[in-house]
Amino acid sequence: MPDSTHDAHCAPFVPLPLALLRRLGAATLVVALAGSFVPTAPALAKTPPPPKALLDASAVAVPDRYSADTAQQIFAAGGNAVDAAVAIAFTLAVTYPDAGNIGGGGFMTLYVNGKPYFLDYRERAPQQATRDMYLDDKGNPVPGMSLVGFRAVAVPGTVDGMWEAQRRFGKLKWKQVLAPAIKYATDGFVVEPWLQKRAEDAAKSFAGKTNFSVYFAGLKAGATFRQPELAQTLSRIASDGGREFYEGKTADLISSQMYGHGLLSKSDLVQYKAVWRQPVTADWNGYRIVTAPPPSSGGVGLIQLLKMKADLKPAFAGLDLNSSAYIHLVAQIEDRVFADRQQYMGDPDSYRVPVDKLIDDAYLAQRADEVTPDEVPGAAPVKPGLGDSMPERAETTHFSVVDKWGNAVSNTYTLNGPFGSGVVVDNAGFALNDEMDDFVAKAGTPNQFGVTSGDVNTIAPGRRPLSSMTPTILLKDGKVSLVIGTPGGSRIFTSIFQVMTDLYDFGMPPADALGAMRFHHQLLPPKTIYWEPYHPITGELADQLKGLGYTLEGQKFNGDVQMIRVEGTTPEPAADPRGAGVGRVFH
Repeated sequence: MPDSTHDAHCAPFVPLPLALLRRLGAATLVVALAGSFVPTAPALAKTPPPPKALLDASAVAVPDRYSADTAQQIFAAGGNAVDAAVAIAFTLAVTYPDAGNIGGGGFMTLYVNGKPYFLDYRERAPQQATRDMYLDDKGNPVPGMSLVGFRAVAVPGTVDGMWEAQRRFGKLKWKQVLAPAIKYATDGFVVEPWLQKRAEDAAKSFAGKTNFSVYFAGLKAGATFRQPELAQTLSRIASDGGREFYEGKTADLISSQMYGHGLLSKSDLVQYKAVWRQPVTADWNGYRIVTAPPPSSGGVGLIQLLKMKADLKPAFAGLDLNSSAYIHLVAQIEDRVFADRQQYMGDPDSYRVPVDKLIDDAYLAQRADEVTPDEVPGAAPVKPGLGDSMPERAETTHFSVVDKWGNAVSNTYTLNGPFGSGVVVDNAGFALNDEMDDFVAKAGTPNQFGVTSGDVNTIAPGRRPLSSMTPTILLKDGKVSLVIGTPGGSRIFTSIFQVMTDLYDFGMPPADALGAMRFHHQLLPPKTIYWEPYHPITGELADQLKGLGYTLEGQKFNGDVQMIRVEGTTPEPAADPRGAGVGRVFH
């Protein structure tokens, strides 16, 4: 039973001195006498009143129904948005194992008690990592080495990130927020057809190079999939705290698995710490954007996209959404964003990233002036705007949470590729990331998403790789208005940009904004517009873009935006129709 239901032990009555009684009035005397009967310690500190609800309900937008059920349990137990977010993250590590994880890392943007926060729990390169570790004797990248197997693994950050967030802002006990995940791992969950397909595709890519199939061959549609080893791991973390993963038996199992094969060691795990950073903020369209700082490139990129489009309002006036002329202008903006990304973005603990300069209004107005309707795609190279000085995969997942007290969490975390490196920790039951691929193996060489970066994102011991993850919160008059994010590698912040544009520039309802066509352009390869299977670019639009000089290329991944819009006091969650996500409201 909660402590509040226990009977209080009364303190013994102590008579008041006569002189004091004479000085007290009748009313005061009653109060004084009453106070003498109040229990000593507990009674001196009144239980603070519960915080006043600011919204009609709490809400989530999450990748699957199991994590939505988890959120429901947490809110019913009195948990807040942070409790729910942490519980969702651990649940997805069980029920969404190709992207949900404890063996990866990510970013969390928070708005708690009226203040913005950002938590960086991105993976780090092991201490034994070297700049040229993926190059052959001729100095060329070895295909697949940074993607599959032991040497692709960076130091995981997810568990420490969740531990830090919940310790700082959660209301419930740590064991409570892990309980749903443990139950799903122990009792199992019913596998959906899409998860079977992802597991089969991953098994082909790992092709016997890892122990992946030993653990995940049972992911068959309609079957109940149980993970007893993962249940034990989660139970240890629940009992001993988040640092168990880095210093306890789980750490020993990881380091034992890696010994003689990969670079990750026990000391790497012991040294790992999630980092609280200042979020990147900017004013736009009457809203306050709160988003991800470096080592994310996404927050800066998103602000650049939004502000340059706003600066180009006259050029966009009268253009239909996703017309060829509209796409042409957006592609030019994206050229400039990705040119800056390539030159300046990296781990802020290793480089002084010029964030303020990159999102400065005057700078972005200058960059916007370079964009013209008659620009020929690829005719001239687009250069970074601050000069030449030095200063990811679909299997990321995102969820958005808002509670009735007005707190919000936008969380994006990842294994990088589907099921990460394909290496599963024996006797622990979880997959490890292949996040080392987010470093640049050789300056100018593209990673699995086709994006390049320079010396600022080369491999170095302890360095965090550059990411495009962009968990974002939008504020209006100091209150949460939008919580949004998505997986998608380099397409993350361009996808968020398009959905926000659909919402606020074109006035679409959330469901329509999510369902609208999305496209992507990223400087390199030049003149290339990527289309998505959900809304392919075909027919007259395709002909018009080709006529402008663009090459059209399909991509396998559609995106999976999870967002919550708050209108007044009503949260409105919406899950991307491209995925299996769930939006749910809890009264």
